[in-house]
Amino acid sequence: MTPIRNVAVIDVGKTNGKVALFDVVEGRESHVHSTANTVLKDGPYPHYDIENLWRFFLDGMRKIGAQEKIDAIAITAHGASITLVDADGHLALPVLDYEFDGPDRLKAEYDAVRPPFSETGSPRLVCGLNVGAQLYWQAKTFPEDFARVSSIIPYPQYWAMRLTGVRASEPTSIGAHTDLWNPYARDYSSLVDAMGWRKLMPEVGTAFDILGTLRPEIGEATGLPAGIPVFSGIHDSNASLLTHLKADDPPFSVVSTGTWVICFSVGGKDVALDEARDTLVNVNAFGDPVPSSRFMGGRAFALLEADAKAEITDADRDAVLDGRVMLMPSVPDDSGPFVGRKGGWRGDEKALTPGGYLYAVSLHLGMMTAVSLELIGADGPVVVEGPLAANTTFLETLQAVTGRPVMLGGSGVTGTAAGTALLALGRDARIASHSRVAALSPDPRISAYAAEWRKISEDGQG
Repeated sequence: MTPIRNVAVIDVGKTNGKVALFDVVEGRESHVHSTANTVLKDGPYPHYDIENLWRFFLDGMRKIGAQEKIDAIAITAHGASITLVDADGHLALPVLDYEFDGPDRLKAEYDAVRPPFSETGSPRLVCGLNVGAQLYWQAKTFPEDFARVSSIIPYPQYWAMRLTGVRASEPTSIGAHTDLWNPYARDYSSLVDAMGWRKLMPEVGTAFDILGTLRPEIGEATGLPAGIPVFSGIHDSNASLLTHLKADDPPFSVVSTGTWVICFSVGGKDVALDEARDTLVNVNAFGDPVPSSRFMGGRAFALLEADAKAEITDADRDAVLDGRVMLMPSVPDDSGPFVGRKGGWRGDEKALTPGGYLYAVSLHLGMMTAVSLELIGADGPVVVEGPLAANTTFLETLQAVTGRPVMLGGSGVTGTAAGTALLALGRDARIASHSRVAALSPDPRISAYAAEWRKISEDGQG
């Protein structure tokens, strides 16, 4: 096969959908097209506007293909989503928005059948964050529609199926806190057999598999030539992790930031994970279990409405650090190391300037991330990917609290796009590390501030 250089990456994020071209030789992302990932309120429950995303992805590839040669297509998507496909390849039920609380209405029933944390590494989460809970609720609530399901397909592989016509599954997505996967046995969990779903599960391959080539009608719609290979696809946070698995030597940890802040520990300390604190076992692109933790950091930043462009002055730092103005966990309160805690502010945040408010919010996110890393036994350098890599206060807080070097991943591009494109190099290829040590000068007062915040948080006084 001709060497692959230019990979069109389809990125289905919780907030936005994106199509971009990634040059795996130069490590460069270009021709980026983005759209909002809309949640529709019609139909049986809130669900993603799949057809709008589909039209956007085709149009994006058409625009890119008109300017550059596309050698391959690879897909990444957020977790906590699954698709129910009928015999004709259509959705038997809409793709449920995982923030919808419908599955919680059958919580007691589902809790009675779901496997233990020791089997799946999947903590019990709210709403539809456990895919197993989604499926259970859909099967019980819409039995006639569910009876038409011929395949239960992870979200990235759904888009790959629409491009190629081939149905598949792979571990990074089916193993992302779904309750459906046993990462230690590398097989579907006991829940899948108990519910009779195994017959609906496609064959499990790897994210590195070429699922097939572009269907002729897709080629006509996009102007792309026949025979373009399409890779199976990968869970988005695991795409970020892959760039480091191929480049860096353990121990290290990766903090992938976006709507969610996802922490991975590679080669870290052996610790017992606590499912009550939003720790879990993810499955990397090679099928290996990875201790992980998470909280909705990007969502918190949006809800708190901090101005990311505000200037932070020395007076702002004094007001926050000396005045002990602290945001206590958790925002939102349904995820993270202090899940369920309703903390709020200590001190007068309304007296802060926009810069001071941004500083306090950024400190909070850094401290939440440091706790999340500690809970999974993280060791070695901390590599930060995504939007928060541009937040100096966040990075300085991480360095001050963890006492370990903080590094910036990639070279101006997010790890998600790079990792997804790197599937085209195959599982055995190594790459040069582009992580670089962040030049930071943390305020020496951060350590004491963080210790006080931690004590209050752990004591439940927030």
